[in-house]
Amino acid sequence: MRAIAVLIGLIVVAGGPARTQEPPPPAVSVVTVEASDVTPFSSFTGRIEAIDKVELIARVDGFLKARPFTEGAVVDEGDLLFSIEQGPYLARLGEVDADIAAAQAELTLARLEVDRQTTLVQRQAAAQAVLDQATALAGKSEAELLRAQSSRARAELDLDYTEIRAPITGRIGRATASVGDYVNPGLGPLATIVSEDPIYVTFPVTQRQLLSFRESASSRGDTSTLAVKVRMADGRFYDRVGTIDFVDVQVDTGTDTVTVRAVVDNQDGVLIDQQLVTVVVESAEPTTALLVPQAATLADQGGRYVLVVGADDTVEARPITVGTTIDGNFVVTSGLEAGERVITDGIQRVRPGMVVDPAPATGS
Repeated sequence: MRAIAVLIGLIVVAGGPARTQEPPPPAVSVVTVEASDVTPFSSFTGRIEAIDKVELIARVDGFLKARPFTEGAVVDEGDLLFSIEQGPYLARLGEVDADIAAAQAELTLARLEVDRQTTLVQRQAAAQAVLDQATALAGKSEAELLRAQSSRARAELDLDYTEIRAPITGRIGRATASVGDYVNPGLGPLATIVSEDPIYVTFPVTQRQLLSFRESASSRGDTSTLAVKVRMADGRFYDRVGTIDFVDVQVDTGTDTVTVRAVVDNQDGVLIDQQLVTVVVESAEPTTALLVPQAATLADQGGRYVLVVGADDTVEARPITVGTTIDGNFVVTSGLEAGERVITDGIQRVRPGMVVDPAPATGS
Protein backbone atom coordinates (compact mmCIF):
# COMPACT_ATOMS: atom_id res chain seq x y z
CA MET A 1 0.00 0.00 0.00
CA ARG A 2 2.84 2.34 0.80
CA ALA A 3 4.35 1.70 -2.60
CA ILE A 4 1.08 2.59 -4.34
CA ALA A 5 0.77 5.88 -2.43
CA VAL A 6 4.35 6.82 -3.34
CA LEU A 7 3.63 6.03 -7.00
CA ILE A 8 0.55 8.24 -7.03
CA GLY A 9 2.48 11.08 -5.42
CA LEU A 10 5.15 10.84 -8.11
CA ILE A 11 2.54 10.99 -10.87
CA VAL A 12 0.93 14.11 -9.38
CA VAL A 13 4.27 15.84 -9.00
CA ALA A 14 5.25 14.93 -12.54
CA GLY A 15 1.97 16.12 -14.09
CA GLY A 16 1.60 19.39 -12.11
CA PRO A 17 -1.82 21.00 -11.31
CA ALA A 18 -4.86 20.03 -13.50
CA ARG A 19 -5.96 22.69 -16.06
CA THR A 20 -9.71 23.76 -16.59
CA GLN A 21 -10.71 23.75 -20.29
CA GLU A 22 -12.81 26.84 -21.41
CA PRO A 23 -16.19 26.02 -23.03
CA PRO A 24 -16.63 26.86 -26.72
CA PRO A 25 -18.57 30.03 -27.74
CA PRO A 26 -22.33 29.43 -27.72
CA ALA A 27 -23.85 28.71 -31.10
CA VAL A 28 -26.49 31.15 -32.30
CA SER A 29 -28.53 31.67 -35.46
CA VAL A 30 -28.35 35.04 -37.17
CA VAL A 31 -29.99 36.84 -40.07
CA THR A 32 -28.38 39.56 -42.12
CA VAL A 33 -30.42 42.73 -42.22
CA GLU A 34 -31.22 43.68 -45.81
CA ALA A 35 -33.14 46.48 -47.48
CA SER A 36 -36.36 45.30 -49.11
CA ASP A 37 -39.17 46.86 -51.06
CA VAL A 38 -42.20 46.91 -48.79
CA THR A 39 -45.66 48.42 -48.85
CA PRO A 40 -46.37 49.94 -45.41
CA PHE A 41 -49.94 49.48 -44.20
CA SER A 42 -52.16 49.94 -41.18
CA SER A 43 -55.35 48.08 -40.25
CA PHE A 44 -58.49 49.58 -38.74
CA THR A 45 -62.02 48.55 -37.88
CA GLY A 46 -64.38 50.36 -40.22
CA ARG A 47 -68.03 50.55 -41.17
CA ILE A 48 -69.68 50.75 -44.57
CA GLU A 49 -72.00 53.75 -45.01
CA ALA A 50 -74.28 54.64 -47.90
CA ILE A 51 -73.58 58.02 -49.50
CA ASP A 52 -77.32 58.74 -49.67
CA LYS A 53 -79.96 57.31 -47.37
CA VAL A 54 -83.60 58.41 -47.54
CA GLU A 55 -86.44 57.43 -45.23
CA LEU A 56 -89.80 57.49 -47.01
CA ILE A 57 -92.49 59.07 -44.80
CA ALA A 58 -96.16 59.64 -45.63
CA ARG A 59 -96.95 63.36 -45.73
CA VAL A 60 -100.73 62.95 -45.80
CA ASP A 61 -103.22 60.66 -44.09
CA GLY A 62 -105.04 57.87 -45.87
CA PHE A 63 -105.33 54.19 -46.65
CA LEU A 64 -102.47 52.65 -48.62
CA LYS A 65 -103.79 51.76 -52.04
CA ALA A 66 -100.71 50.31 -53.77
CA ARG A 67 -97.10 49.34 -53.05
CA PRO A 68 -95.69 48.56 -56.51
CA PHE A 69 -92.12 47.55 -55.61
CA THR A 70 -90.22 44.48 -54.44
CA GLU A 71 -88.50 44.75 -51.10
CA GLY A 72 -84.72 44.65 -51.47
CA ALA A 73 -84.83 45.58 -55.16
CA VAL A 74 -83.07 48.46 -56.88
CA VAL A 75 -85.39 51.39 -57.63
CA ASP A 76 -84.72 54.33 -59.92
CA GLU A 77 -85.27 57.97 -59.11
CA GLY A 78 -88.91 58.86 -59.81
CA ASP A 79 -90.31 55.32 -59.47
CA LEU A 80 -93.73 55.10 -57.76
CA LEU A 81 -93.29 53.27 -54.45
CA PHE A 82 -96.44 53.94 -52.42
CA SER A 83 -99.87 55.19 -53.43
CA ILE A 84 -102.40 56.55 -50.93
CA GLU A 85 -106.09 56.66 -51.87
CA GLN A 86 -106.74 59.90 -53.73
CA GLY A 87 -110.54 60.13 -53.44
CA PRO A 88 -110.70 62.49 -50.43
CA TYR A 89 -108.04 64.75 -51.91
CA LEU A 90 -109.69 64.90 -55.31
CA ALA A 91 -112.94 65.80 -53.54
CA ARG A 92 -111.19 68.52 -51.60
CA LEU A 93 -109.72 69.87 -54.81
CA GLY A 94 -113.22 70.02 -56.32
CA GLU A 95 -114.50 71.93 -53.30
CA VAL A 96 -111.69 74.44 -53.60
CA ASP A 97 -112.40 74.91 -57.32
CA ALA A 98 -116.02 75.71 -56.43
CA ASP A 99 -114.85 78.23 -53.83
CA ILE A 100 -112.62 79.85 -56.46
CA ALA A 101 -115.51 80.12 -58.92
CA ALA A 102 -117.71 81.70 -56.25
CA ALA A 103 -114.95 84.13 -55.26
CA GLN A 104 -114.39 85.11 -58.87
CA ALA A 105 -118.11 85.79 -59.30
CA GLU A 106 -118.21 87.90 -56.13
CA LEU A 107 -115.16 89.84 -57.31
CA THR A 108 -116.68 90.47 -60.72
CA LEU A 109 -119.88 91.78 -59.15
CA ALA A 110 -117.93 93.94 -56.70
CA ARG A 111 -115.88 95.51 -59.47
CA LEU A 112 -119.02 96.26 -61.50
CA GLU A 113 -120.48 97.99 -58.46
CA VAL A 114 -117.31 100.07 -58.08
CA ASP A 115 -117.53 101.14 -61.73
CA ARG A 116 -121.20 102.09 -61.36
CA GLN A 117 -120.66 104.05 -58.17
CA THR A 118 -117.67 105.79 -59.68
CA THR A 119 -119.82 107.02 -62.59
CA LEU A 120 -122.56 108.20 -60.24
CA VAL A 121 -120.11 110.09 -58.07
CA GLN A 122 -118.62 111.77 -61.12
CA ARG A 123 -122.17 112.91 -62.04
CA GLN A 124 -122.74 113.89 -58.45
CA ALA A 125 -125.65 111.44 -58.34
CA ALA A 126 -124.25 109.38 -55.47
CA ALA A 127 -122.32 110.02 -52.30
CA GLN A 128 -118.59 109.34 -52.04
CA ALA A 129 -119.21 107.13 -49.03
CA VAL A 130 -121.17 104.69 -51.17
CA LEU A 131 -118.23 104.46 -53.61
CA ASP A 132 -115.79 103.88 -50.74
CA GLN A 133 -117.94 101.06 -49.43
CA ALA A 134 -118.14 99.44 -52.87
CA THR A 135 -114.34 99.73 -53.24
CA ALA A 136 -113.83 98.05 -49.87
CA LEU A 137 -116.16 95.21 -50.79
CA ALA A 138 -114.25 94.70 -54.05
CA GLY A 139 -110.98 94.49 -52.11
CA LYS A 140 -112.49 91.94 -49.76
CA SER A 141 -113.71 89.84 -52.69
CA GLU A 142 -110.26 89.94 -54.24
CA ALA A 143 -108.73 88.71 -50.97
CA GLU A 144 -111.25 85.88 -50.81
CA LEU A 145 -110.25 84.83 -54.31
CA LEU A 146 -106.57 84.82 -53.35
CA ARG A 147 -107.37 82.74 -50.27
CA ALA A 148 -109.28 80.21 -52.38
CA GLN A 149 -106.43 80.02 -54.89
CA SER A 150 -103.98 79.36 -52.06
CA SER A 151 -106.24 76.62 -50.78
CA ARG A 152 -106.19 75.08 -54.24
CA ALA A 153 -102.36 75.08 -54.28
CA ARG A 154 -102.40 73.30 -50.93
CA ALA A 155 -105.00 70.81 -52.15
CA GLU A 156 -102.90 70.09 -55.25
CA LEU A 157 -99.85 69.55 -53.04
CA ASP A 158 -101.74 67.14 -50.80
CA LEU A 159 -102.92 65.28 -53.89
CA ASP A 160 -99.32 65.01 -55.11
CA TYR A 161 -98.30 63.67 -51.69
CA THR A 162 -100.62 60.68 -52.17
CA GLU A 163 -97.95 59.29 -54.52
CA ILE A 164 -94.60 58.61 -52.86
CA ARG A 165 -91.83 58.32 -55.44
CA ALA A 166 -88.17 57.43 -55.12
CA PRO A 167 -86.11 60.61 -54.61
CA ILE A 168 -82.85 58.76 -55.42
CA THR A 169 -81.67 55.64 -57.21
CA GLY A 170 -80.77 52.90 -54.77
CA ARG A 171 -81.84 49.71 -53.07
CA ILE A 172 -85.06 49.82 -51.08
CA GLY A 173 -85.44 47.98 -47.80
CA ARG A 174 -88.32 46.29 -46.05
CA ALA A 175 -91.69 48.04 -46.09
CA THR A 176 -93.36 48.74 -42.75
CA ALA A 177 -96.88 49.08 -44.16
CA SER A 178 -99.00 46.89 -46.39
CA VAL A 179 -101.75 47.71 -48.86
CA GLY A 180 -104.88 48.61 -46.90
CA ASP A 181 -103.04 50.00 -43.89
CA TYR A 182 -103.89 53.49 -42.70
CA VAL A 183 -100.77 55.66 -42.88
CA ASN A 184 -99.95 59.13 -41.66
CA PRO A 185 -96.86 61.30 -41.02
CA GLY A 186 -96.63 60.06 -37.42
CA LEU A 187 -96.28 56.43 -38.48
CA GLY A 188 -92.56 56.78 -39.21
CA PRO A 189 -90.63 55.56 -42.27
CA LEU A 190 -92.60 53.38 -44.65
CA ALA A 191 -89.29 52.15 -46.14
CA THR A 192 -85.68 53.26 -46.56
CA ILE A 193 -83.68 53.67 -49.74
CA VAL A 194 -79.88 53.53 -49.67
CA SER A 195 -77.56 54.32 -52.54
CA GLU A 196 -75.02 51.60 -53.35
CA ASP A 197 -72.50 52.79 -55.89
CA PRO A 198 -70.20 54.32 -54.91
CA ILE A 199 -70.25 53.76 -51.17
CA TYR A 200 -68.35 55.08 -48.14
CA VAL A 201 -66.21 53.26 -45.62
CA THR A 202 -65.42 55.20 -42.44
CA PHE A 203 -62.87 54.29 -39.78
CA PRO A 204 -61.32 55.98 -36.73
CA VAL A 205 -57.57 56.66 -36.62
CA THR A 206 -55.41 57.92 -33.79
CA GLN A 207 -53.79 61.32 -34.04
CA ARG A 208 -50.39 59.64 -34.42
CA GLN A 209 -51.64 57.58 -37.36
CA LEU A 210 -53.25 60.67 -38.87
CA LEU A 211 -49.91 62.48 -38.77
CA SER A 212 -48.32 59.48 -40.49
CA PHE A 213 -51.02 59.60 -43.19
CA ARG A 214 -50.45 63.26 -43.80
CA GLU A 215 -46.67 62.88 -43.94
CA SER A 216 -47.05 60.10 -46.47
CA ALA A 217 -49.54 62.15 -48.50
CA SER A 218 -47.26 65.20 -48.36
CA SER A 219 -44.26 63.23 -49.60
CA ARG A 220 -46.25 61.78 -52.51
CA GLY A 221 -48.58 64.62 -53.37
CA ASP A 222 -51.96 63.86 -51.79
CA THR A 223 -54.02 61.18 -50.05
CA SER A 224 -54.96 59.62 -53.38
CA THR A 225 -51.61 57.80 -53.18
CA LEU A 226 -52.96 55.85 -50.19
CA ALA A 227 -54.84 52.72 -51.19
CA VAL A 228 -57.81 51.75 -49.02
CA LYS A 229 -58.67 48.05 -49.10
CA VAL A 230 -61.67 46.39 -47.48
CA ARG A 231 -61.28 42.96 -45.88
CA MET A 232 -64.53 41.03 -45.63
CA ALA A 233 -65.70 38.86 -42.73
CA ASP A 234 -64.28 35.72 -44.39
CA GLY A 235 -60.80 37.26 -44.59
CA ARG A 236 -60.84 37.97 -48.31
CA PHE A 237 -60.17 41.41 -49.71
CA TYR A 238 -62.90 43.16 -51.69
CA ASP A 239 -61.75 43.45 -55.29
CA ARG A 240 -62.13 47.25 -55.51
CA VAL A 241 -59.62 49.68 -53.98
CA GLY A 242 -60.88 52.92 -52.47
CA THR A 243 -59.38 56.36 -51.92
CA ILE A 244 -59.60 58.72 -48.96
CA ASP A 245 -61.90 61.66 -49.68
CA PHE A 246 -62.54 63.18 -46.25
CA VAL A 247 -60.84 63.62 -42.87
CA ASP A 248 -63.00 64.96 -40.06
CA VAL A 249 -62.18 68.39 -38.68
CA GLN A 250 -62.84 67.40 -35.05
CA VAL A 251 -61.37 64.84 -32.69
CA ASP A 252 -63.74 62.49 -30.89
CA THR A 253 -63.07 63.37 -27.26
CA GLY A 254 -64.38 60.00 -26.11
CA THR A 255 -61.87 57.94 -28.11
CA ASP A 256 -59.29 60.61 -29.01
CA THR A 257 -59.55 59.55 -32.65
CA VAL A 258 -60.36 61.25 -35.94
CA THR A 259 -62.86 59.81 -38.41
CA VAL A 260 -61.46 59.18 -41.88
CA ARG A 261 -63.69 58.38 -44.84
CA ALA A 262 -62.90 56.64 -48.10
CA VAL A 263 -65.03 56.12 -51.18
CA VAL A 264 -65.18 52.71 -52.86
CA ASP A 265 -66.80 51.48 -56.07
CA ASN A 266 -69.65 49.06 -55.31
CA GLN A 267 -71.20 48.26 -58.66
CA ASP A 268 -72.06 44.69 -57.66
CA GLY A 269 -73.66 45.75 -54.37
CA VAL A 270 -71.35 43.49 -52.32
CA LEU A 271 -70.80 46.13 -49.64
CA ILE A 272 -73.89 46.84 -47.53
CA ASP A 273 -74.74 49.93 -45.51
CA GLN A 274 -73.66 49.63 -41.82
CA GLN A 275 -71.57 46.52 -42.53
CA LEU A 276 -68.59 46.04 -40.18
CA VAL A 277 -65.30 45.46 -42.05
CA THR A 278 -61.54 45.60 -41.62
CA VAL A 279 -59.93 48.52 -43.43
CA VAL A 280 -56.33 48.24 -44.60
CA VAL A 281 -54.67 51.50 -45.64
CA GLU A 282 -51.42 51.10 -47.50
CA SER A 283 -49.11 53.19 -49.62
CA ALA A 284 -49.90 52.93 -53.30
CA GLU A 285 -46.17 52.75 -54.05
CA PRO A 286 -43.64 50.45 -52.32
CA THR A 287 -40.80 51.94 -50.29
CA THR A 288 -37.38 50.60 -49.33
CA ALA A 289 -37.08 49.56 -45.69
CA LEU A 290 -35.03 47.36 -43.35
CA LEU A 291 -36.83 44.30 -41.99
CA VAL A 292 -36.01 42.31 -38.87
CA PRO A 293 -37.89 39.22 -37.63
CA GLN A 294 -40.18 39.85 -34.68
CA ALA A 295 -38.58 36.86 -32.91
CA ALA A 296 -35.24 38.69 -32.93
CA THR A 297 -36.50 41.68 -30.95
CA LEU A 298 -36.49 42.15 -27.19
CA ALA A 299 -37.95 44.87 -25.02
CA ASP A 300 -37.17 46.46 -21.68
CA GLN A 301 -37.97 49.74 -19.95
CA GLY A 302 -35.80 51.57 -22.45
CA GLY A 303 -37.75 50.25 -25.41
CA ARG A 304 -37.22 47.64 -28.10
CA TYR A 305 -33.74 46.30 -28.95
CA VAL A 306 -31.90 43.48 -30.76
CA LEU A 307 -28.66 41.57 -30.21
CA VAL A 308 -26.20 42.38 -33.01
CA VAL A 309 -23.18 40.18 -33.76
CA GLY A 310 -20.19 42.32 -34.76
CA ALA A 311 -17.37 41.52 -37.16
CA ASP A 312 -15.39 39.88 -34.30
CA ASP A 313 -18.45 37.79 -33.33
CA THR A 314 -19.03 39.86 -30.19
CA VAL A 315 -22.61 40.47 -29.09
CA GLU A 316 -23.91 44.03 -28.78
CA ALA A 317 -27.33 45.16 -27.53
CA ARG A 318 -28.68 47.70 -30.05
CA PRO A 319 -31.79 49.89 -29.38
CA ILE A 320 -34.06 50.13 -32.43
CA THR A 321 -37.20 51.93 -33.49
CA VAL A 322 -39.77 49.92 -35.41
CA GLY A 323 -42.80 50.82 -37.48
CA THR A 324 -45.45 48.55 -38.93
CA THR A 325 -45.41 44.75 -39.08
CA ILE A 326 -45.16 42.95 -42.42
CA ASP A 327 -45.33 39.15 -42.68
CA GLY A 328 -43.86 38.56 -39.22
CA ASN A 329 -41.17 41.20 -39.59
CA PHE A 330 -40.81 44.64 -38.08
CA VAL A 331 -39.98 47.58 -40.32
CA VAL A 332 -36.93 49.14 -38.64
CA THR A 333 -36.93 52.91 -38.89
CA SER A 334 -33.71 53.52 -36.92
CA GLY A 335 -30.95 51.65 -35.07
CA LEU A 336 -29.78 49.19 -37.71
CA GLU A 337 -27.98 49.30 -41.04
CA ALA A 338 -28.07 46.93 -43.98
CA GLY A 339 -25.52 44.11 -43.71
CA GLU A 340 -25.54 43.83 -39.91
CA ARG A 341 -26.21 40.43 -38.31
CA VAL A 342 -28.98 40.00 -35.75
CA ILE A 343 -29.44 36.98 -33.49
CA THR A 344 -32.74 35.17 -34.01
CA ASP A 345 -32.16 31.87 -32.17
CA GLY A 346 -30.13 31.32 -29.01
CA ILE A 347 -30.88 34.75 -27.54
CA GLN A 348 -31.41 33.26 -24.07
CA ARG A 349 -27.89 31.79 -24.03
CA VAL A 350 -25.96 35.00 -24.67
CA ARG A 351 -25.49 38.46 -23.21
CA PRO A 352 -23.82 41.64 -24.50
CA GLY A 353 -20.01 41.40 -24.67
CA MET A 354 -19.90 37.63 -25.21
CA VAL A 355 -18.24 36.02 -28.21
CA VAL A 356 -20.56 33.66 -30.07
CA ASP A 357 -20.43 31.13 -32.87
CA PRO A 358 -22.90 32.58 -35.45
CA ALA A 359 -24.52 30.55 -38.19
CA PRO A 360 -27.11 31.67 -40.74
CA ALA A 361 -30.67 31.00 -39.61
CA THR A 362 -32.51 28.27 -41.47
CA GLY A 363 -34.27 29.75 -44.48
CA SER A 364 -32.33 33.04 -44.38
